[in-house]
Amino acid sequence: MTRDGKHWYVSFLVEDGVKAPAVSLERGRRGVDRGVVTLAATSDGQFLDRSFVSPGEAARYRRLQQQLARTRKGSERRRACRAKMRVIMRRVRDRRQDFHAQSARQIVDGNALVVLEDLNTAAMTAAARGSVAKPGVRVRQKSGLNRAILDKGWHSFELAVRNRARRTGATVRTVNPAHTSTTCPVCGHVHPDNRKSQARFVCTACGHKEHADTVGAKNALARGHAGHGAWRPRRQPVREAPTSVKPQGINAPTAQVGIPLTSVGGGSPSPSVET
Repeated sequence: MTRDGKHWYVSFLVEDGVKAPAVSLERGRRGVDRGVVTLAATSDGQFLDRSFVSPGEAARYRRLQQQLARTRKGSERRRACRAKMRVIMRRVRDRRQDFHAQSARQIVDGNALVVLEDLNTAAMTAAARGSVAKPGVRVRQKSGLNRAILDKGWHSFELAVRNRARRTGATVRTVNPAHTSTTCPVCGHVHPDNRKSQARFVCTACGHKEHADTVGAKNALARGHAGHGAWRPRRQPVREAPTSVKPQGINAPTAQVGIPLTSVGGGSPSPSVET
């Protein structure tokens, strides 16, 4: 039982006894790369992302933050202001959860194997401010990165993928994310200069060009592919699904505007616009 403002929620966990179906390798495999600009990029060139807060809601939330800063702790005005802020954030959470469920269904359905990078979200979003004796470095930049990661909801997205996989019988594996965005999927050359920018990948050895997020998803799939033992029909060849439709992806974004969420006194998140 949980409470969100004036709303109470009761959840039940019921064992239905339904077993996941056997899945053939012929259904295909897909790697997924999670990012702060685009929520998810797949190994076949798809990009899944959306904004969870409208510009009007962001402006209203900022005004409520200013109003909250002028109220006295424990006052009725402060409680009323925080209640209005919770209404906005509830809408944001509902949109995020709904988009994660839709994206998970699009990624998992029709595939026997889904590979994600093994990301420790809790450690990656830890504060970098340090202590008085040992103050942190680049605290402002790290704070912005933390907000972007939390706004995308990496952990919630992974849970949605795993929940969907339980219904379809697909296998979800996680792999070491080290160097997935700087390794060429064609020749295997690893070098930091391969990634020219957030979205641009050009191999310094063979010249292969592709969207950097798609490269990360392809390399994650290659690592998770090794040793995968899903069922397949006897004496039938495995027809692998293509790992790329076109070099720059199906719908590779050219410009992305996100509205991540920050925190104010009392632990409530607030939106701020970044490009």
